[in-house]
Amino acid sequence: MGETEGTTEEGTARTPEDRALKAKHRAMWALGDYPSVATHVIAELGGVLVRECGIGPGDRVLDVAAGSGNAAVPAALLGAHVVASDLTPELLETGRAAAAAAGAELEWREADAEDLPFADGEFDTVMSCVGVMFAPHHQRAADELVRVCRPGGTLGLIDWTPEGFIGQMFATMRPYAPPPPPGAQPPPLWGDEEHVYGLLGDRVTDVEARRRTLRVDRFARPEEFREFFKAAYGPTIAVYKANAADPDRTAALDADLDALTARHLADGAMDWEYLLLTAHRTTDA
Repeated sequence: MGETEGTTEEGTARTPEDRALKAKHRAMWALGDYPSVATHVIAELGGVLVRECGIGPGDRVLDVAAGSGNAAVPAALLGAHVVASDLTPELLETGRAAAAAAGAELEWREADAEDLPFADGEFDTVMSCVGVMFAPHHQRAADELVRVCRPGGTLGLIDWTPEGFIGQMFATMRPYAPPPPPGAQPPPLWGDEEHVYGLLGDRVTDVEARRRTLRVDRFARPEEFREFFKAAYGPTIAVYKANAADPDRTAALDADLDALTARHLADGAMDWEYLLLTAHRTTDA
């Protein structure tokens, strides 16, 4: 998660190490049941991002690292021409079914956020809802977001902040995870304003970055959150798998996650902080 390895200016996934890393990420997000997280825990974030991007009928929209489409589907229901792209085909299949049930028509494409198979300036809006933050190479992913957005078009991002609950969950799991490749950067850095400003640089203008919170009232006790994420959320499942042969480390991880959740849980609810960032691609980018 957040690794920087094997990158060249020409593209990514060009080395055996990088191809293996992408395969690992693809498999991680196929673990468990991420669509249940998107549907039952963070569903409202997709609609928030679509509204803040000002998406409307006829707009050409790309949702990068779309997962099962919690932002792509609301955009399509507004009449936009939407492409939902993701590295993990299992999530796309779930998204297709959910879109059909909702009466939404959109295109689903398996694609690497760091090497998007789209033309320069192809889309009016390029967005990602807690998705692109997990691409291994931050700068390459940011470059691709900008490249496929038309001059004057809109970029929209929602990402978990390092200081918020999910950012702190990743920090809590980090000591239990296998060592990342050299130069790794945590995914929640995408929730740090200065980090994202540096990634996008002077290729965007009209940047608005706002920290907001998502109210999560699904979990009455820390153990309920822990067991749900151990069963449904790929990164959490992967860390527990890495410690499966060590009951003491597994118990310690349980205790650390429960302690974190207890600090954030009050009256059966938590507020999860995220960064909402919108910008326009400069006309001379």
